[in-house]
Amino acid sequence: MSDVQIWTYALVALSFGLYIGIAIWSRAGSTKEFYVAGGGVSPLANGMATAADWMSAASFISMAGIISFAGYDGAVYLMGWTGGYVLLALLLAPYLRKFGKFTVPDFIGERYYSKTARVVAVICALIVSFTYVAGQMRGVGIVFSRYLEVDINTGVVIGMVIVLFYAVLGGMKGITYTQVAQYCVLIFAFMVPAIFISIQMTGNPVPQLGFGDTLSDGSGTYLLDKLDGLSEELGFAAYTDGSKSTVDVFAITLALMVGTAGLPHVIVRFFTVKRVRDARKSAGLALLFIAILYTTAPAVAVFARTNLIETVSGKEYDQMPEWFSRWEKTGLIAHEDKNGDGKIQYVASPEVNELTVDRDIMVLANPEIADLPAWVIGLIAAGGLAAALSTAAGLLLVISSSVSHDLIKNVLKPDLSEKAELWAARLSAAVAVVVAGYFGINPPGFVAAVVALAFGLAAASFFPAIILGIFYKKMNSKGAVSGMIVGLCLMLFYMLKFKFGIFDGGQEAVAGLQENWWFGVSPEGFGSIAMIVNFVVAIIVNTFTADPPEEVQEIVENIRVPSGAGEAIEH
Repeated sequence: MSDVQIWTYALVALSFGLYIGIAIWSRAGSTKEFYVAGGGVSPLANGMATAADWMSAASFISMAGIISFAGYDGAVYLMGWTGGYVLLALLLAPYLRKFGKFTVPDFIGERYYSKTARVVAVICALIVSFTYVAGQMRGVGIVFSRYLEVDINTGVVIGMVIVLFYAVLGGMKGITYTQVAQYCVLIFAFMVPAIFISIQMTGNPVPQLGFGDTLSDGSGTYLLDKLDGLSEELGFAAYTDGSKSTVDVFAITLALMVGTAGLPHVIVRFFTVKRVRDARKSAGLALLFIAILYTTAPAVAVFARTNLIETVSGKEYDQMPEWFSRWEKTGLIAHEDKNGDGKIQYVASPEVNELTVDRDIMVLANPEIADLPAWVIGLIAAGGLAAALSTAAGLLLVISSSVSHDLIKNVLKPDLSEKAELWAARLSAAVAVVVAGYFGINPPGFVAAVVALAFGLAAASFFPAIILGIFYKKMNSKGAVSGMIVGLCLMLFYMLKFKFGIFDGGQEAVAGLQENWWFGVSPEGFGSIAMIVNFVVAIIVNTFTADPPEEVQEIVENIRVPSGAGEAIEH
């Protein structure tokens, strides 16, 4: 067994042992502990847990991978996801916390005084969460397939068993404290290789500054200038040039922003703290913890892309380093010698190009390409798993609480006892893990693309209903429900048509459909358009139907008043 494998097994086993130990220590004994960790989590712990919940396999594994291939165009993911978190922290989190419900469907069901609204919100939560969790389970499979040298499907099954254990046993209480540990693991695992490679390539120990610095070979060339040159030599566009239209960049960024603000598994984190003030504090801390990884991702992308091109392009296939053959076994990197010269032609032209690289491997393979020590390579495996598992657990809890609390308890069986509800929550979490595993084994695309679609779905369905529910007291249930249904259906139709080619000849036809995009907006950005349609439909229907009851309008008025306001006057 190689040093890399020994370190990987040791670090993954240690981190898994830690997660399982925390789950046993903090197992949930009541529905409140299962859904919102008893509502007593400190802002610091909640900030770290939120950051881990937020930084999924898409952030850890796939975002830098997308940026390494898309270059400037990849910046939409950085801007959208970071901006969305600010929007969520400032605009929604404190008000939702003051409303004091367990879940997003709970908020929508109560605010819109309607079982129909609750059921529609549950359906939206399930579609968004399953779309998102598919990406996480694929991330788990990729990490396991390479580092434990098992196939991707076996990797997904191992991940399912681990998540099932601590999500079903501990609920939100177990997940929260597990996520604190996972944040520490994933941020350490992301930063250590980045610092190593930054010193190696530019002599600068700060990756955020290193990728804009000059190379340490004494040539005085800037790293980004070198990467632009390498890219253009191979026929690719200059790395620092963008090819997306301004409209599409704006649409994707907006969809990711408002999708973030409507993501049920992130919103539920703000119900786990004691006070509204704590919700604000934990949102600010989470933003700080998230920024550490997000500001480093572009640097990691540049390091990985430069090293990959220099290592493989035009080189003899037989003389490739050991990491190349190890990744070839996973099927995530492949070489086809089209001209029979024994060399790897890695170029932009598909007719000539002989190398296929899955974007999702860039972060994971980066330490190996840069020839870093074995323990660093093992560490990145533990970090990738921590990122994927932390978000998968948060999503599974949303799915289980949507089914047990919102559907069974509040719609189908209102007289359900707390003990029976806890069992229903655990059973639905178990079923959700199996369904998520199926999607991980049969993934509908690479991790970040799938996740981007989940954000579009959240933007199209939840965001308008939540915003109008907080800031427009006269918004009624008919308007909100109509908007959610139209927005969700429109987004699903656009996704199936232009991302999966369902109506136009399947996946092979997708590339040719680009010129038919509505308003020139890609499926990843269409959540913005669907969200606007949702707002318009909701307001039009609301105008022609009755106002909500007075008591509901009073509740909406009250959630916008700061806690304790007016107390000094009364006394």
